[in-house]
Amino acid sequence: MESGNRIFKIARVGLHRFEEPCLSGTAGSGTVFFSGCNLRCAFCQNYRISRGENGLAVNDEELLSLFGFLEKEGAHNINLVTPSIWTKKLIPVLKEFKKSHKIPIVWNSSGYESVEDIRLLEGLADVFLPDFKYSDDALALEYSGVRGYRDKAFAAISEMRRQQPADVFDENGIMQKGVIVRHLVLPAATENTRGVLRALSQIDDSLYVSLMSQYFPTPQVAEHPVLGRRVTCEEYDDALNAFFEAGLKNGFSQDPESATEDYVPDFDISELAALLDCIG
Repeated sequence: MESGNRIFKIARVGLHRFEEPCLSGTAGSGTVFFSGCNLRCAFCQNYRISRGENGLAVNDEELLSLFGFLEKEGAHNINLVTPSIWTKKLIPVLKEFKKSHKIPIVWNSSGYESVEDIRLLEGLADVFLPDFKYSDDALALEYSGVRGYRDKAFAAISEMRRQQPADVFDENGIMQKGVIVRHLVLPAATENTRGVLRALSQIDDSLYVSLMSQYFPTPQVAEHPVLGRRVTCEEYDDALNAFFEAGLKNGFSQDPESATEDYVPDFDISELAALLDCIG
């Protein structure tokens, strides 16, 4: 593979220990946070990078070197966070990496992706980790600025499950292949959550679902009449009940104490620049 111009923009590379247990394990998930996102969520908890303003430009060879660095550090996987706007440019990088590395690739995305793009990842993404944010398209339009979210995410996640129909774990409980779908419980959006969980059960009731309670108001929505507060314990309990009512069998829950900015990574570009200098 020929090295190209600096065509990717990334904001953080490092071991992350706050993913689902079967991804973080004991050593951590090897996260590569890409700048930019195909959604514009008003409440985005990674708002420092999601608008694409904070990041460092790298080329394909530098990106491959960062993958290799994470593997040497003991990462259980290479976790590509918000990679969707870079999908087509990532394909040759992932193909090259796969030639000589066995570590799983995690595709950690918003769920708002085309089936055509997901098909490009066949044989390259070992674990799909999409969000399914909305069953209520009105909320999707109001909060994230997109139309038709429910059907687009449903189709994309269905294709992910087609590619990875079985959830495979190693002897230490680390997922090697499969699908985990995340859903962030939002304030005053119980019916939205119920619709998401019913839709996931229609795709496959054995899907692993990560039901997240970690919502907190970012500065952008601090004064919002709904998004300006945390999720209540009752709202999260309703979401847990909806999980079982939907007939889902596998999943992860979160402690409400996780609803804090303390769990958001530090996006220090100077640290990333120093790392690139070291491994370059």
